[in-house]
Order: sequence, then C-alpha cells, then structure tokens
Amino acid sequence: MNTARYANPIKKRRTTLTLPADSLGKAQRIARARKVNLSAVISEALDEGLRAHEAAERSEQVFQAFRRAFAGFTEPEIAILDGVIMEPVKKR
Repeated sequence: MNTARYANPIKKRRTTLTLPADSLGKAQRIARARKVNLSAVISEALDEGLRAHEAAERSEQVFQAFRRAFAGFTEPEIAILDGVIMEPVKKR
C-alpha cells in the first residue's frame, strides 16, 4: 500500500451548486471523454480558475506597489530609472 498517498488526504465537502446549463453540459462531455466523474472535472476547472484569479490579484498588488513607490517621479525620471530613454529620431 502506498502510504504517501494517504499521509495528507485532500479534505472534501459536499455542496449543491447552480451552474449554467451550457457549462454543465461541457463539463459532462469532458468527464465522459476522459472517463472520470463530473466532480473531478468541476474540481479541476475550479482549481484552475482560482489559481488564475490569485495570479491576477498578485499582479494587481505588484502593480499598485510599483505605482506607490514611484508616485513622485515624472515620466522622464521613470524612463531613466527603467533604463529606457526615448528620444525622437532625427530624419536624415
């Protein structure tokens, strides 16, 4: 018996959800195609969506921290700090 599999079991709870019919239908088709139960497909989709949401939140937090840190700088000063200095190109 693989004891590592049972060392930290995933806690599960039953619940009732109201889902859009088209989303449920898609999930059922995926479950049939993969030969897994509907709960596994819904759980996987929810987990992926939550990870994407958390990543978006972290990105927003980083962006807000950047804005606060550089709030007192002008655009040219920020460009210098970034190492990018944009100057007009002279026509020949």
